[in-house]
Amino acid sequence: MLSILKKEIHSFFTSPIGYLVVAIFLLINGLFLWLFKTEFNILDYGFADLSPFFLLAPWVLLFLIPAVCMRSFSDEKKQGTLELLLTKPISHLNIVLGKYFGAFLLIIIALIPTLLYVYTIHELGNPAGNFDSGSVIGSYFGLLFLIAAYSSIGVFASSITNNQIVAFVTAVFICFFFYFGFDGIADFASSSFAEQFGMNYHFKSISRGVIDTRDIVYFISITAFFIFLTKQQISTSKPTKKSYGTILISVVGLLALNILSNSIYKRFDLTQDQRYTLSQPSIDIIKNVDSPIIIDVYLEGTGFPSEFRRLQAETRQLLEEFSNENKNINFAFINPIADASTRNRNIQQLSERGLTPMQLNIQEDGKTSQEVIFPWALASFNNQTVKISLLKNKIGATNEEKVSNSIQHLEYAFADAFSKLVHPKKRKVAILRGNGQLENRNIADFVTTLRDYYFIAPFTLDSVASNPQKTLDDLSEFDLIVSAKPTQAFSEEEKYVLDQYIMNGGKSLWLIDKVAMDKDSLYNDSGKSFATVRDLNLTDLFFKYGVRINPVLVNDLYSAPITIAVGEGSESQFQPVQWQYSPLASSTNNHPIVNNLNLVKFDFANQIDTLKNTVSKTILLKSSPLTKLIGVPREISLDIITKEPDKNTYTNGQQHLAVLLEGSFTSAYNNRVKPLKLATNKNASVNTKMIVVADGDIIKNEVSRRGPLELGFDRFTGQLYGNKEFLLNAVNYLLDDNGLINIRSKEIAIAFLDSEKITAQKTKWQIVNIALPLVLLAIFGFGFNFYRKKKYAA
Repeated sequence: MLSILKKEIHSFFTSPIGYLVVAIFLLINGLFLWLFKTEFNILDYGFADLSPFFLLAPWVLLFLIPAVCMRSFSDEKKQGTLELLLTKPISHLNIVLGKYFGAFLLIIIALIPTLLYVYTIHELGNPAGNFDSGSVIGSYFGLLFLIAAYSSIGVFASSITNNQIVAFVTAVFICFFFYFGFDGIADFASSSFAEQFGMNYHFKSISRGVIDTRDIVYFISITAFFIFLTKQQISTSKPTKKSYGTILISVVGLLALNILSNSIYKRFDLTQDQRYTLSQPSIDIIKNVDSPIIIDVYLEGTGFPSEFRRLQAETRQLLEEFSNENKNINFAFINPIADASTRNRNIQQLSERGLTPMQLNIQEDGKTSQEVIFPWALASFNNQTVKISLLKNKIGATNEEKVSNSIQHLEYAFADAFSKLVHPKKRKVAILRGNGQLENRNIADFVTTLRDYYFIAPFTLDSVASNPQKTLDDLSEFDLIVSAKPTQAFSEEEKYVLDQYIMNGGKSLWLIDKVAMDKDSLYNDSGKSFATVRDLNLTDLFFKYGVRINPVLVNDLYSAPITIAVGEGSESQFQPVQWQYSPLASSTNNHPIVNNLNLVKFDFANQIDTLKNTVSKTILLKSSPLTKLIGVPREISLDIITKEPDKNTYTNGQQHLAVLLEGSFTSAYNNRVKPLKLATNKNASVNTKMIVVADGDIIKNEVSRRGPLELGFDRFTGQLYGNKEFLLNAVNYLLDDNGLINIRSKEIAIAFLDSEKITAQKTKWQIVNIALPLVLLAIFGFGFNFYRKKKYAA
């Protein structure tokens, strides 16, 4: 077998056609990946990975491998040397394997110069070396299996004819059918079962760095089957019923092996961040789904910028992972504006469903045009439908950061949607009333959003004085209480009932203003108002739990604008101006509540101190470092917008604005006289959670003539802040039993190419990747032939 392998390699590289075939392979890859303006161009792609190469490779190899293999047996048949070869003391299987491994090794040699592509993305990464080596290694590993299968088909095609051209065409046809044909059959039959017989189905997963034993078994089966057919074909004896029976048995055996491999398998995600491995909570949500979940993804079209092509591809790959876990997950990508006759109607219908379109610059034939796209999906299950946003916007984010944020958010977005569809609501949330909390219309948008997840009801503490035990029992029916900007003090009796609710394991979300000051109070003729301390009689309660809200205002240079009318009479115009009393808060940790979160807008926020006790504390949101604290009472005037702030006075650093408390709380009434009698009194709680936010306006939505606007949306600037997402994440975290919210802390790092390096060194790297592989091939050819001549001359 080894001598046949050597003969194959020698005969290939002693022929100019051999070098021509490899040169064409390298040239096509080089031109498409580094020069031509196509979707395969890595420099235009902008990401530090070789996805375009592994997308292009099956097409190029579809022609290269048949060209390499077409001489294997057809040349022997044409020259009449096959019979002589078969009489040698070597088994027919070893003859076939010698030819096969010769062809396989030749393709590997042709593939080696493509390692220059890896070096290039390593050097052009931002920063240099920033690329996912595990994904690249896994993808090359998958390419080897594809080469193995193609080679076995090429050798078989060569064994059935003495004409090289016929062998080439036959091999191309069979390879094409096995790679793409089953996809066509699956589309025609509207069944995903048929595509599992195709190479594309198995190569898609393995080409992105995920090694699955099911895919390996499939490629080995294809390879073994065609090697077996080749052995049968070169046999000098005529086909018999026995030989046909043997082929049938081999087919059945390989099918059984593949069916078994689908039951017992291992999966290895070689990507550095395990991006193609679903989190366990995601799997738990869908594993028992027994009827179809239909997902329509509207991020479809041509000519997308590379960022949106990547988001589109990652969305498809994620949904494939969900579908692999449960075949009832069915998805389709739909372009709602592809048909000009229905374009406007579709845009209107989708907009009415809350799927807001966005404008995108499309490059096509060297021309730039604007196009509408819908980065949304709709998931339907048992007559219910939820919308899923695919694009994660953050204020001030670059396109690269938007892509990273969106891809990182995808799994949670879909898992959260599936959870809403398949899991009935069971948790209950109480919105506290009776202490001057915000009116319904001011919290309408958040409450409406929350109703998709939980049962919501208002709850007052009015009956505490007359029947405290019943009030506590009724309150204990709720899993979470939300107090949104109370303005009237809580009585000791009310505090005691709330304290015992917490001691019994109740969760709570407190949105508290320690200073009485509203933006609306400034919209008067003088443009002034007075900020004073607001006593809610909650200081000792929070102090015992481990936090203190201080009666000061946070004045921050990094802040949202306030919109005021500039000018007089009919000439007046609304104009946004920077307003330091509206800090934009963010977080530097990766806690699931705040990870990958847009900036959160506060209004007249207070500062929170954390106190030492046994309760665990996590700072969720902070102001910027350029902050100063303003004591009260103090007059607040709109006149400050006309003055340039003195940066030298903003020296107080970052201030805590939102804190998560977790653990066992000590009762605020421990070792104190109780204000009333309850059936049982607890001095320490079971493990529970609480979030304290030093601003009640964080939950307040604007109200227009048409009704409440989306929480966090500024109608004057068109900016959408992260208030709703933060509060929704907070509630989900407080009530999460299955760990779904923790998916948000999963970090997915998208590696980008350095655009400045590309601009400065583009020609250099094009030469390296197009010309250098050809130079290396020429050097190899010269060296090989020089060695061969020297050897035989001696």
